[in-house]
Amino acid sequence: MLSSSDKDRRDVRHFSEPLVSVVIPAFNAFRYIERTLRSAGRQTYRNLEIIVINDGSTDDTAKVVEQVALEDSRIRLLSTPNRGVAAARNIGIQEAAGWFVAFLDADDLWHQTKIEKQVNALKCLSPQWAAVYVLHYIINSHDEILRSCRPDVARGYIFARHLTFKYVGNGSALLVRRDVALEIGGFDSSYAAAGIGGCEDLDFELRLAARYHIEVVPERLVGYRQYPGNMSSNHLQMGRGALEVVRRSLAANAPLPKYATKSATNATQKYAFWEFRQARNTYLSLVTIWSIARSEPGFIVRLVLDKSLRLIQHCLRLVTTTANGQAPPRMNRSKFDQQIVPSPVERPDETEQFRRHLMRLAAVDAELSSMLEPLAKEFAPAAINHKPRLRSRTLESDI
Repeated sequence: MLSSSDKDRRDVRHFSEPLVSVVIPAFNAFRYIERTLRSAGRQTYRNLEIIVINDGSTDDTAKVVEQVALEDSRIRLLSTPNRGVAAARNIGIQEAAGWFVAFLDADDLWHQTKIEKQVNALKCLSPQWAAVYVLHYIINSHDEILRSCRPDVARGYIFARHLTFKYVGNGSALLVRRDVALEIGGFDSSYAAAGIGGCEDLDFELRLAARYHIEVVPERLVGYRQYPGNMSSNHLQMGRGALEVVRRSLAANAPLPKYATKSATNATQKYAFWEFRQARNTYLSLVTIWSIARSEPGFIVRLVLDKSLRLIQHCLRLVTTTANGQAPPRMNRSKFDQQIVPSPVERPDETEQFRRHLMRLAAVDAELSSMLEPLAKEFAPAAINHKPRLRSRTLESDI
């Protein structure tokens, strides 16, 4: 049974822009949820509803949300038994009244221009363009920027390339047409049931990319938080989940050329290998690296060289610390806040081998896209109008 705050939903009919529903699944998110809600509330795009799904929290998450909602009538709280992030997001999609849905994890932050830029990018495109993503920074528990994500981007029909490069990168970067989210079945809660939750975002993105075009705003507009204890820090679960997501995606779609299948499998195995190493699971690390070595022997050579370089750098730091008699000073890091000025991200330097690799995958995408065009014209969603709609119950199995 769902329970919500008694606050009436605001009247949005006077807005000329389409309503965007922000869906925030929250499980024991007391520590960060206020910061997350305020970053959503400060968006320059004002026509929002903010739906928080309290997924069976046992801390003060609900209390904090209710307090912030007193200041912002766009916030609505729904409480459910704990069923995992996928089921919580599905409830949010069902309850959403907006034409667009944007997902925000309960510990992440948005730049104030994120939604405005995404809506402006998507609303002028045909319905075959179903979603738009942005790039991100990795931030710590103090909102400090630790590093930038890789600036790889692609737009259009990107299924084969996304299998390899996994462009979106996190659950807080995507804005999608609500009708399309319902059409593809929402998020798959079976991963959490199998104990390998954490990569449901990638699964959703791949099912989306297999049928539709995706746009990108190539700016870092998300602060993606990493800290001990959050879902992405469960490295064993993340590695196993990624392997299963790609396996299912390859099995569910029309046979890809061997080159594209091999590329996706190798890239995912490399990701899983690093996750298993961080989890200190020797068995899975060895099994995975053996699979990689059979198709790419040079990976082991590069791994050994990288390990040697890191060891040398570590020794040099120890020598410097010992000689100075004190630890190196703590770095002054920028914070992810309203002072950050987003700018277009430049593409990284690419080797000729990488460019050829990318071109081959892009050619696969072009061929797959041409096969989908007749179906896209026949089953295209209705054009946007800005009037509120009745909610669909397509995903009732998750309630």
